[in-house]
Amino acid sequence: MNAVNNRSILHLRFEMPPHHDAQLAERVRRLLENITPQVQMIEPDTAVLDLTGALPYFQRDARGLSELIQLRTLAHLGLHSAAGTGPTRMLAAMACALTDPGRCTVIPDSPEAITGFLRPRPVRELPGVGTRTAATLADYGLHTVGDLADIPQTTLQRLLGARWGRTLHERAYGHDTTAVDSIPAQAGMSCEHRFDRDELDPAQHRRALIALADNLGTRLRAAGQITIGMTCTVRYADASSTCRSRTLPEPTQHTALLARTAYTLYESFGLQRARVRSIALRTDTLRPDGRATRQLTLDNSDDRPLVIEAVADRARARARYGQQVLYPATLALTKAPTADRPGGARLSW
Repeated sequence: MNAVNNRSILHLRFEMPPHHDAQLAERVRRLLENITPQVQMIEPDTAVLDLTGALPYFQRDARGLSELIQLRTLAHLGLHSAAGTGPTRMLAAMACALTDPGRCTVIPDSPEAITGFLRPRPVRELPGVGTRTAATLADYGLHTVGDLADIPQTTLQRLLGARWGRTLHERAYGHDTTAVDSIPAQAGMSCEHRFDRDELDPAQHRRALIALADNLGTRLRAAGQITIGMTCTVRYADASSTCRSRTLPEPTQHTALLARTAYTLYESFGLQRARVRSIALRTDTLRPDGRATRQLTLDNSDDRPLVIEAVADRARARARYGQQVLYPATLALTKAPTADRPGGARLSW
């Protein structure tokens, strides 16, 4: 296992006051940008910095510069913070999650240090591994990151699917090329389907999901955006709700990939005869589609849906045909689900 590009990434988690000023996060950003312009605010209490270029300027190592940043945020803004530093964003985030406020955990950029940190960690600490995936891996005796690294990638792909198995195998070795994006993330897009009556049929739930995914995919492509995450919210007859989020295997704007993630999120609820009142999908953390990358594989199963999707987009662009001239065939079986755009506009499918 090789070190990745000699980068130095800092992940910070701040202890924000309960009723903090709405502008506090912006003041944090400005303070951090005095150290490096490569600053990404993930949440008001979380920031990621690329320190690679700042280290020689400040003539400090990763630990020294990280502790200086923690000291400055405490002195100027009164914020205690936990810090994790590593050669990749993933490793820095994992280190920070294990660190108490006021402390700093550093993972050196060496194969031995990366291996020593990752191998004993439970698999659920890897980004994207939820309860369901962890349980599947545990059924096969895979409990630690070291267990994942020791089995062939092809075996992991048979257990979890080609794309997710490949991604998880890479993460087990600490590989992560995600860059720190200093451009503020745009707000996500969302849409909701409300059933005419409390719906018990899982087939109707899934039809609503494909309608919602098609809605979001069309809007993302029209806006020139990609998303890196998705959130599904299910509301029940008793007015309670359940919400689950997942990071996508790769940033996308394509309906087929969004629908797969939506189905995975829905299945994670484990609904048994649940009376569902509405289902909502939201895309999280948008980026310009010029930054999209696609993992090359020998599997061409996605090619046909993407070609059809492009044809549908061109047809929708012609106003005389209407926005719903083409839609997934499953939505034509009976009265098609509807999705609400934010603001109350209603779309018929």
